[in-house]
Amino acid sequence: MGLLQQWFPNLDSAFLADVAKSLALLFVLLILRAVLVRSITKNPRISTDSKLRWIVTVRNTVAFVFVMGLFFIWAHELQAFAVSLVAIAVALVLATKELILCVSGAALRAGANAYSVGDRIQIAGYRGIVLDQDLFATTLLEIGPGQASHLSTGRAVVFPNSLLFTHPLVNETYTEEYVLHVTTVPLRSEDEWQKAEQVLLEVAKAECAPYLEDAKRHMQSLEEKNLLEAPSLDPRVIVQIPEPGRINLHLRFPAPARGRSRIEQAILRGYLSAMAKK
Repeated sequence: MGLLQQWFPNLDSAFLADVAKSLALLFVLLILRAVLVRSITKNPRISTDSKLRWIVTVRNTVAFVFVMGLFFIWAHELQAFAVSLVAIAVALVLATKELILCVSGAALRAGANAYSVGDRIQIAGYRGIVLDQDLFATTLLEIGPGQASHLSTGRAVVFPNSLLFTHPLVNETYTEEYVLHVTTVPLRSEDEWQKAEQVLLEVAKAECAPYLEDAKRHMQSLEEKNLLEAPSLDPRVIVQIPEPGRINLHLRFPAPARGRSRIEQAILRGYLSAMAKK
């Protein structure tokens, strides 16, 4: 405080006190964040995904506490300019409408528990795994190309949280450890689709057998937790005729949330190999 008065002798002492409090708050929060992040990073009992999730949570919490602390520290100063601030606030709202929508989108995301770090989501044509999220934007590790692929493109996609108000969000990992995945096998109408259906089911059941019971227990726990009726996890095929002369076999099967591409490829390759032998 005395040092600030020496540097700025013409400033009011109350103003200098608020500046000193703000700097002290920032210093304490930075040290606290560094200590928490270091303890999380060095903890061998926490998985990598959990570490990333906790680090993001700590960073956002510290930022929120700092903003609220500044508000309380400078509250009496703001009261003195209340009338002027009304006009300034209107101008700021008009100038920062998009930023306000982004912050509101973050509140909507948190309130609805729409997604978190590590989830795979789709929104406004973007699709990927959530790497980071803050008050203004969400960062995805892009998956593509297209909606049928499950491979990472190596690119990061950043979209504003305001998109949550204008576009529907799809969370592909809402059921956490296991998901129901659908892949399509197209056929011609003259092909033996009954044989193809039988082979596809046999291969799918063989590939899903090692984890099927575990997946059923997981879905049962989610059913009890969320009071919903879990669908059957046994592989099944739905036949559709998209156009004359074409038949599509839609195979639905359970798969680990982070291994659906591997299971899908194993099923398709096993199906093609089995059909080639018949």
